Amino acid sequence: MAVQTIAGSTGTSGSSPPNGPPRRRMRDGQTRAAWLFLLPSFAGFVVFTAGPVVAAGVISLLDWNLFSPPTFAGLRNFWRLGEDPTFWSALGNTAYFTFVSVPLTIVVSLALALLLNQGLRRVAAFRSLLLLPYATITVAVAFVWIWLYIPTGGLVNTVLALVGIDGPAWLISDTWAMPALIVMSVWKGFGFGMVVFLAGLQAIPQQLYEAAKVDGSSPWQSFRNITLPMLSPSFFFVVVTSIIGSFQVFDQALIMTNGGPGTGTTTLVMYIYRTGFENYDQGYAAAQSLVLFAFIAVITGIQFVLQRRLVHYDN
Repeated sequence: MAVQTIAGSTGTSGSSPPNGPPRRRMRDGQTRAAWLFLLPSFAGFVVFTAGPVVAAGVISLLDWNLFSPPTFAGLRNFWRLGEDPTFWSALGNTAYFTFVSVPLTIVVSLALALLLNQGLRRVAAFRSLLLLPYATITVAVAFVWIWLYIPTGGLVNTVLALVGIDGPAWLISDTWAMPALIVMSVWKGFGFGMVVFLAGLQAIPQQLYEAAKVDGSSPWQSFRNITLPMLSPSFFFVVVTSIIGSFQVFDQALIMTNGGPGTGTTTLVMYIYRTGFENYDQGYAAAQSLVLFAFIAVITGIQFVLQRRLVHYDN
């Protein structure tokens, strides 16, 4: 008995407990492997996102024209914003563009997604065709729309003339230049939202529609009570990404109108670009970029707060 007890105690003391060093080493190895896989993305975030934001914060406190040594300016660049009418005009233009183009893009995207979800033949071909504008480079799309908007001989005014409407000079009109950019941007961007909504529609269980039909629900009632709530995660994703992208609109305005007429289509990113790389006022451009960052952060934060009540993730 003594021998067995000694042998048993020896064997027990010599073996590793369930949470002993071998398991700890395996867990540490998995942690190192996870960090190794995360390292490229983390390095990219630091170099291309966090780093530039911190650098902009530092540069916004300087008076620097790239050709002479920077001098400390404190908050002077931020005080200049309140006295700069062009900045406020650019901010207003950007807000106008965002809060008109985003709802239009969502409506068009959802309508086309609902159409493609009806079991049409050759859905894949139609989906690829409708996604083509989004996949096309913005510069090429902008030049095509410049041709479409030509006052005399352009396709848009030619079609309007067929129904007795005298089309305006779209891109040089104080009234119509921004709507023209919005129409082009909606056409360019609806494909992304369409694909997201279509994926969301195809994930909705058909049993819900069948049960609603048995209960006597009309198509509109099924859409309002089933489709819209079940698509709320897709709506949230599309709205957030669309607003962030619209606040950074630059390419189409630069190419199609160059910010004109006057400052009628000058967006905030375009004004930042001109301040920093045409006027070489790096400190003031950095201050403007931080204000833009703050606007996007606040609006995105509000959307994340609202999504707790409006977005439903349960199936």
